[in-house]
Amino acid sequence: MDATHRMVCQDDLFNPLSSMGVQVSFILVLSHFFHLVLKAFGQPGPIAQILAGMVLGPTGLSNIKAIRDIFFQASAADYYEIFGFLSRIVFMFLIGLETDFPYILRNVRVAGIIACGGAVVGSVFGIAVSFFLYQQFEEKSSKFGFFFIVMLILAYTASPIVIRLAVELKFATSDVGKLAISSALINEMACLVVFNAILALKSFQGFGRGIFCALFITGVVILNKYLASWFNKRNRNQKYLKNMEVFFLLSLVIAASVIIELEAFNSIVSSFIFGIMFPKEGKSARTLLHKLTYSVHNFILPIYFGYVGFQFDGSNLWKLSNVIIVTIMVLLSIGSKMSGTLAACNYLNIPLNEGVFLGFVLNLKGHADLLLIGGASKAILSWSNPRAYNLLLISIVINTIISGPIVAMLMRREHKLFSHTHTSLEHTDPSHELRALACAYGPRHLSGIFPLLSSLSGGHTSHLSPFLLHLIELLHKRRTNVSYHELEQDELSDDEGYGGNDVLEIHCAIDAFISDTKIFMSLSKAVSSFPTLYEDVCNAAEDLRVSVVILPFHKHQRIDGKMESGKEGIRTTNQKVLRHAPCSVGILVDRIQTGFLSFSHLLVSDHVQHVATLFFGGPDDREALAWSRRMITHSRINLTVIRFVPATAVDDVDAAAGTSLSVSDDGVLMALPSLRTTSSETDNTFLTDFYDRHVSTGQVGYVEKQVKNGEETVAELRDIGDMYSLFIVGKGGRGHSPLTTGMSDWEECPELGTVGDLLASSDFNINGSVLVVQQHRHQKKDLIDD
Repeated sequence: MDATHRMVCQDDLFNPLSSMGVQVSFILVLSHFFHLVLKAFGQPGPIAQILAGMVLGPTGLSNIKAIRDIFFQASAADYYEIFGFLSRIVFMFLIGLETDFPYILRNVRVAGIIACGGAVVGSVFGIAVSFFLYQQFEEKSSKFGFFFIVMLILAYTASPIVIRLAVELKFATSDVGKLAISSALINEMACLVVFNAILALKSFQGFGRGIFCALFITGVVILNKYLASWFNKRNRNQKYLKNMEVFFLLSLVIAASVIIELEAFNSIVSSFIFGIMFPKEGKSARTLLHKLTYSVHNFILPIYFGYVGFQFDGSNLWKLSNVIIVTIMVLLSIGSKMSGTLAACNYLNIPLNEGVFLGFVLNLKGHADLLLIGGASKAILSWSNPRAYNLLLISIVINTIISGPIVAMLMRREHKLFSHTHTSLEHTDPSHELRALACAYGPRHLSGIFPLLSSLSGGHTSHLSPFLLHLIELLHKRRTNVSYHELEQDELSDDEGYGGNDVLEIHCAIDAFISDTKIFMSLSKAVSSFPTLYEDVCNAAEDLRVSVVILPFHKHQRIDGKMESGKEGIRTTNQKVLRHAPCSVGILVDRIQTGFLSFSHLLVSDHVQHVATLFFGGPDDREALAWSRRMITHSRINLTVIRFVPATAVDDVDAAAGTSLSVSDDGVLMALPSLRTTSSETDNTFLTDFYDRHVSTGQVGYVEKQVKNGEETVAELRDIGDMYSLFIVGKGGRGHSPLTTGMSDWEECPELGTVGDLLASSDFNINGSVLVVQQHRHQKKDLIDD
């Protein structure tokens, strides 16, 4: 009773703490309502949340005296400031955890130039307009402080709003989206570093505190590294860390940020550094992401953005002079970002439409008010005129309200700019990043998929961005017509419970893969019945904008080496993914019982793995060769390209040319002829380029097999069955070919194509695993299995 009495004031129904709770609840409800309304018009969530704050603020409902007395208590400012401080720490730490730091390092020059372009022009415009604003506001505070704050406001970009906007509008995984996010992060961190540097250089004591904070941040980063490693080892048999361990890690981050604030510096940069430098592998990072993502995205950020709009006071716009000042600030902000970004894009040869989009994205502002013109700026500037503070705050809100809808409109107009374009590897530079989606139904499938992903990286971590999708069959739907206490025990678990112990084993396998290869992999889950599971795979491939999807074969190898059929639903899912996938697809037939030749041993053995790419001709075989091209630079991969050609065609070409080809003792051709009358011109061009780049330099072996029909092809395949640990072959698409005539008579799995089905057959009895590749079909029609 006493606690309740102290919580609710005796004389006033609402004390500052309880009024903040009511205010938060109102913001959440209104932001959800606005989001539902504006979503139909293509507007993102942050805009709806800012509008919700504006409705509750002094411009809206707070004009009513009763509501104003609740929301605007004099003693509530400290509560709001503490809440904003804690929110900043948590979501900047989460942004650091989620940031693709390797991508930023690879593109730091491009992203840095774009970020600096808008920031430099914004700073120049800010200095120019500061003289006019200083006189208009009749400020009596420091000129330097006022000029510096105005300059930062025009140069600044709020990365949390950019990231949320990118996620809401689904352009975060596109090339333009990743560049926009990277540029926003670089811009924000640079502005905040400059802000903290000014604080440190104000006095000798400030410089000393700055050195202490830099060393302190470094110490916390190192401590986090060792704590994460210790917690990972301490919880080997658990899916996630315990709640107390999570609380300890977050408390360390918050305590460190408090110390930074006590030294009179802003803690946003330090919180972001703690997140981006936190070890990404293991249970610690996975648990923090799992615990923080939902609460931050659905609770903290909506409230935080709502407070931005809540501080919008439209009563200041009744005067024409104030409207002119706000208009000047908004136009200068948009103009500086657009001109600076377009100049940078022109220097980098980035198309105009991308430059315009990046300019409006980087003009998004949001929580600068809490940092640059709020409490953190008091060390530089003490506002003598509240009119200046309010008008600058209004310009910040209007900038975001204008830029957000324009970004959404540009996305609808320039949909090709954000479309899924990297859908195959044939025409892609092997040095560019490969985004791959691997699918697995259980830990057993990872033994072949992980080595394949490692080989596709070519030994370079920057060349591969892998994603793992855990596919789980939904056996039955939860009953909805019964009470909670009537549910069976297996019905009580939520989506996180699906997968059983497989989830723990998959997490452990991912941790081992990251530790061995230094390639970070993210895990997601798809729970659905088999008839619709393919939709989850295709949607994930589309959302992640991957170039390849890797599927496990529905059969698995027994101890005696024979292939045993698994669930028919897996086969059906593979067939549907082949028909509907928005990119190239590979089906991996993993043979794990073949001794040291097993391709599965690539990650745990120093033995060189011999890989053969079989080329018969056609788009799928060219795609298979493009996949193989990614493996060339891997230190443990020895690649050989084996081309099958009709013997009659060889004889005809030789007779016409009046020359003889050099033939080795085993009758294998060792040179690439300049032209084959039976091969397509596209095949010849692609092979000639591949030969000149890789075979002639000694990186790749090349042989040719002369065959007359399918029977001789089968015989040749039997001869090389024990020589390679992995065979890569195209699914089909080569039309009627004498090389495979008669091979489909015993076809068992048409989804693998004629050659792939033969190699995967138990009767064929080869030792190597098989990767069957299908190139993305650009036509919007169902595919017919070859």
